[in-house]
Amino acid sequence: MTIKQTLSIHQPEDVLGYIPHLLGYWPRESLVAITMQGKALGATLRVDLPPADNPHAQADFAAYVRNQLLADERADGVLLALYSAAGWDDGSVLDWTMPLLGILQEALAPVDLTVRDAWLIGDDYWRSAFCTDLSCCPVPGLPLERIHNSRISAEMVYRGSTVGAAPDNTVDPPKLALPGRPAVDVLEAEQRFEDQLLESGRSECCFDAVLDAWAQVLERCPRADGLGPSDIAGAVFGGPAGSELMGFLRATLAVPAWRDAVIVMAAADVAAAKAGGRAFDLFSGDNSSSLPFDPLALGLAMPPAAAAGAASNGRSPEESGATLLGGMSEMPSYGGVLLGEEPEIPDWRLLDSLGRILSALSYDDEEGGLAAAALTLQGWVAWAKGNGSLAHASLLRAAAAHPGYRLADLLDDVLGQGTICGWARRPESAWGTYKASRN
Repeated sequence: MTIKQTLSIHQPEDVLGYIPHLLGYWPRESLVAITMQGKALGATLRVDLPPADNPHAQADFAAYVRNQLLADERADGVLLALYSAAGWDDGSVLDWTMPLLGILQEALAPVDLTVRDAWLIGDDYWRSAFCTDLSCCPVPGLPLERIHNSRISAEMVYRGSTVGAAPDNTVDPPKLALPGRPAVDVLEAEQRFEDQLLESGRSECCFDAVLDAWAQVLERCPRADGLGPSDIAGAVFGGPAGSELMGFLRATLAVPAWRDAVIVMAAADVAAAKAGGRAFDLFSGDNSSSLPFDPLALGLAMPPAAAAGAASNGRSPEESGATLLGGMSEMPSYGGVLLGEEPEIPDWRLLDSLGRILSALSYDDEEGGLAAAALTLQGWVAWAKGNGSLAHASLLRAAAAHPGYRLADLLDDVLGQGTICGWARRPESAWGTYKASRN
């Protein structure tokens, strides 16, 4: 089996060694299902296990898994990895897992999703679910070190990939935010910029400059695996203007139009974000080129002249807008981006940087709309990557920081319906494929 002809997989240990790197963590009490397209790995689904003693819940669970995997329209098979610590000490692990796997097989077979293989993974051992040969599948199982030391695991580590702790719905994952509360100078800068930007929310010039500022910061973001929010903050906001820049970026997230445009810019490009802004009539028609902030004072380069009013090349704003809107059918839309349907393959490099920067703008002991905005966008990035657990944890934090935050509620509804991000459904556009091919 191959993943986009980048990683060659020859044995079960390779598949099981790849899964934690694909998810970013070692699953717990979970089923991980990976669709197959011939000999190629397809979409990945991770879901919490149902109660072992509730057949009705297991039937509903199997139907849910089937419906989610059907999103991969090219799939013709599936691999199942069941992670649980239960039943290994007394040898009863097969007693409760085999009935569940049987229910899954019965649910998947009618839709031509043959279970190609299945494995059970515990805290210390793992084994094939269907193998009865004690010479290759001894009791209680094979040592977990065989997965940790697999060729694929070694190759992923060599490429810089790391496996973190599993997200926990009851304990906030530490990589979502900086510890403590924002420094006084950051809060002062944030308030000052909010006041300065308050009257510029519909300024086309300011819209362009805000996106340019975010683009510069995303390019600065270090991309090595294993870096936490403090590492990112030190690298991006550690300079003389760091507090000012952090306060500025935090202030821009308070404007929903700019917040959403940053997502579209990172996933697609500035043109799509600008065209969407025009489609939603975000601009007031004021073609002034003056800015309510000084990019140089933030340690940023001045935006290119083409990004301000001069972008129309002598045309009126209405004429410029008509040209952009005329090409909207070929441009990614805001809705298409937010659902992970457009563009066909997103800019994973910038989306990954966006998630990292957002974690360096958030704080553990913070409440309010700004905290909710940053956490919600982190949740969206995690969902786009196919990491539903981290997305859910992010949205829980957002809801706690600001109950009723609209975008968090909308995304929570999407997750609650079990919707898989469009990019995660296709191997060529999935985060895992990009991560596996990254040098």
